[in-house]
Amino acid sequence: MTAPASEHPREPLSLDSTAQLLTRITNQLGTQLSLVSRNGTRRPMYRTRQPVRTAPAAGGAPAPTLVAVAHGSRDPHALRTVLELLDRVRELRPGLDVRLGHIELNEPLLPQTLAAVGAGDAVLVPLLLGRGHHVKHDLPAAAAGAPALRSRTAAPLGPHPLLVEALHGRLVEAGWDAGARSRSAAVVLAAAGSRDPDSAADTRRTARMLSERLGGIPVVPAYASAAGPTVPAAVRALAARGRHRVAIASYFTAPGRFATAAAAAAPGVAAAPLGAHPAMARLVLHRYDAALGYESPVNERLLASA
Repeated sequence: MTAPASEHPREPLSLDSTAQLLTRITNQLGTQLSLVSRNGTRRPMYRTRQPVRTAPAAGGAPAPTLVAVAHGSRDPHALRTVLELLDRVRELRPGLDVRLGHIELNEPLLPQTLAAVGAGDAVLVPLLLGRGHHVKHDLPAAAAGAPALRSRTAAPLGPHPLLVEALHGRLVEAGWDAGARSRSAAVVLAAAGSRDPDSAADTRRTARMLSERLGGIPVVPAYASAAGPTVPAAVRALAARGRHRVAIASYFTAPGRFATAAAAAAPGVAAAPLGAHPAMARLVLHRYDAALGYESPVNERLLASA
């Protein structure tokens, strides 16, 4: 007996439905492929991000003051370098109130700057490269000493892909061959040093990121104080491994005694401090925006490629 035909025969799949299915498959494949780096390894899964919130347009309520917090140095070039960096920040965000405070050695000191801001809202952006004592203790103490000011503290500048771009740029400016893959090549990432284990972890992570940016060239962190190895010791250790073409990457925001000593230990290329590199100005604003809950699309893409 022949089965009765269905009262609602199945319609053939329309061209529109087929196109929609193919689009979904393509999008899913694209998402999976985006998690695979160029060398075939899977990128780490970053935290799920909400839709990008962009900073409000000018004309509304005034944006919180950006208070850049520098360490301070007796080197007269340090203050000039930091001021140049902040000028770049102002060029990128016209109308934003950008001020400078120092932890020590230079004026204005941070408490003076916060007192001058007075009441209102502010974001303290440390021009520091890791989670050391200054970020964990000095900045919160200064903020607590200005109770009339509603302030929050942004993350330090490192680690971050923009910071690595600045390090790479300074190396190339100093004469590093961007296409070099020599077995004798290596880089020493010269940092200030800290007894805080989180600060050392941040420096090591930056060294790994810079090594990837340089195509796998070894990058060894070394320190001017408080931790080892020293920069000369790191250079000697690399030479003992056959790495005689060693460059120094200066992991300092501005010139100073430590940066000068690190450069003097270089057997070859010695990069300048990060200073007012364009990527540094963008990073300062990224930290400011992130502290307020905003992200810019360009920085989202950089984070995804880290």
